[in-house]
Order: sequence, then structure tokens, then C-alpha cells
Amino acid sequence: MPQALVLHAPGDLRLEERPAGDPGPGQVRVRMAVGGICGSDLHYFNHGGFGAVRLREPMILGHEVAGHVEALGERVEGLSVGQLVAVSPSRPCGCCAWCLEGAPNHCENMRFYGSAMPFPHIQGAFREVLVADATQCVPADGLSAAEAAMVEPLAVCLHAMRRAGEMLGRAVLVTGCGPIGILSILAARRAGADLIVATDLEDLPLRMAREAGADVAIRASEGLDAYAGGKGRFDVLFECSGAEPALRAAIPAMRPRGVVVQLGLGGDMNVPLQAMTAKELSLRGSFRFHEEFATGVSLMRKGLIDVRPYVTATYGMADAAAAFAAAGDRAAGIKTQIAF
Repeated sequence: MPQALVLHAPGDLRLEERPAGDPGPGQVRVRMAVGGICGSDLHYFNHGGFGAVRLREPMILGHEVAGHVEALGERVEGLSVGQLVAVSPSRPCGCCAWCLEGAPNHCENMRFYGSAMPFPHIQGAFREVLVADATQCVPADGLSAAEAAMVEPLAVCLHAMRRAGEMLGRAVLVTGCGPIGILSILAARRAGADLIVATDLEDLPLRMAREAGADVAIRASEGLDAYAGGKGRFDVLFECSGAEPALRAAIPAMRPRGVVVQLGLGGDMNVPLQAMTAKELSLRGSFRFHEEFATGVSLMRKGLIDVRPYVTATYGMADAAAAFAAAGDRAAGIKTQIAF
């Protein structure tokens, strides 16, 4: 029977047998190849959740995944057995008010892999075999499985670009150079950003930020005073750390009427509201994605965004605990993946 990585409590990750079943109409069975460990997976593993979201029953983790089609259900077209697919974890209902308004990432009945937001929890995709809707599976021909599993975090960043608005010629600040920060640099440059400055606390993420195309990479402790004169330099901030000090340090360097896009999810933050009000800054949240997933696959297949340098470690399922430890060490790597 296929195995899956099931979290029972913080630090209690077990390899268990879970049935897969046969694909129904409009579904495919996927033999999973690779899954990336996300920040939310780390929060579940280390703390049992984040904010008000808590683990209340055993849950299969994982939502950054890719694999090969193993079987097709009835009425499935455009996919073939053996084909590599990137599997989107986003499964909106398509009929609630938010879906009908064109905001499926806010679906009232969202079934997002590996999420403890609803109860019963939505089981994740860190498993050997997964039955998914065919609409979730985007052909990834020409990519490696490791690349295809990076589409999900890339889609998060592409959605953030849309939330930021016009990017052509803009000066951009990225705070936090983990996977989302690095991919935000790549996406912002592809969207037309001119100046990109990145900050982080560790040497490796800063080096990776430079390799990703940041014009300047600054240790966060050194501050942004050089960009704070004349009411600030940056048009757009992508705050990817989820850390309040990063946001506070960035505000003096923002130009009046700039845009702050909050991607990092590290818990509640005290926002410097008066300073933001005085500069007429717009604060925009950015949460998940939907249609951007297919765009991410397309950009990667065309060679317009290269994620390969940022997959820095891969572990087997039996070494999942070590994989989570590595994923939590930001000084040692960027993206850690698990091979199924």
C-alpha cells in the first residue's frame, strides 16, 4: 500500500500506509516524484500550526508537488500516462460568491492540500500516490520533477506581482530571501522591475539573492539608511519574512504612495500605521494563488525563470525528519525537497 508522511503532533511525523484508490471521472492518479517543504509545513512540524490555525487531527503534510501520471479517469483529455505534471494544491469550489467574483484563492470551500484551516483538515500531498482532479495537473514536459515542484511557490510570487500592480521601471525592495523572497526577485525582474534590493540576516540567502538578479543584497542588521533620504527610494516592498522588524525597517525607505505587499506569514505583526499613513502607503495582503499556477509552469518551460539553483537539498521519505531540520536551517539552504 502507498505510504504518506503524516503529522500527529509537533515533531511527530510518521510514515504510514494510506490507500490511494482509482481515479474517477475527470481525475488522474499520480505517482508522486518530489515535494518541497514550505514555511507552513515547517510551522505545522515545529509548532503544530501558525496563528489561530492549529493541528487538531493527524494530517498528511505537503502541497508543493510534482509527479508522473499513472492512470486516467474517464473524460480526461490533454494528459497521458507517464507524463510529468506539476500538481496545483489549489482546489476552489467554483461556485461560491468569491469564486464567482473571480477570487478563487478566497473560496469559501477551498480544499488546499495540507491545510489545518478547516476541520476535518485537508490532507496533503506528501505521499507516494495521489488521486487529483485533472484540472490541477499541468503538463511539465521538459522540466525535471524538482523544477516542477517549485511551481507552487513561484505561483505565490506571481500572484504577489499582480497584487503590487504596475512593475515596469519600479524600484523594488524584498525583505527575507528564503524561497519566496528569491522567487519574488525572479518574478519582479521578469515583470519589469528596474532596481531590486534584497535584505536578509544570513550570508547564503543574500548570495542567492544576488545570483537571482538582485542589484544589491544587504544584511538586514546594516539597515536601509542609504535609501531613506528624500522621503525614500522604493516604489514596492515585497515583505517575505513575516517578521515585524523587517517591515518597520523598510517603511522609511519607501517612497510616498508606494505599495507594501505582505507575503510572509509569521504571525501577527504590529504595523507602523502612522508612518505608513504619513507616506500614503498602500498595504496589500497577498495570499496563495490560482490561475497563476499554469503561468508559472509556462514561464519555467520557456526558460524565462530558472529555479534550479535554489533547490539545495533532497531527502528520501525515510529521512523526512532530517529534511524538516534542514528546511528550517536558513543559513544552510534555500529549498529542501523530499523525493518519493
